[in-house]
Amino acid sequence: MAITWKKLEAQEQIEQIRQMSFEKPCLIYKHSHRCNICNIALYRLEDDWTFKPEEMETYFLDVIVNRPVSMEVADTFQVHHESPQVLLILNGECVYDASHLDIQFQELKEQLQVAQA
Repeated sequence: MAITWKKLEAQEQIEQIRQMSFEKPCLIYKHSHRCNICNIALYRLEDDWTFKPEEMETYFLDVIVNRPVSMEVADTFQVHHESPQVLLILNGECVYDASHLDIQFQELKEQLQVAQA
């Protein structure tokens, strides 16, 4: 199943994502087109993806083009900035993050189940 990415390009969107996360989980994927590991992580995430668009909001953040937004995401959700990186946002806070080759769909799915329990 394909991921329906929304571009995360403005700092104002961060608060919107935080608010949306009270309705359904939100995933932020931080990507650098200059990094081969980012391409591998993105491919693996997209290849294993099984969530339907109505189950989770998914946001794609290009950290090269939108560096200030990326830093604001790190600050808002109190995580160390990395790329590639996924942040799972639920009820206004980051309940899980992973970076580089630790980004695995199955782990993300398990962490969501734990956070929703």
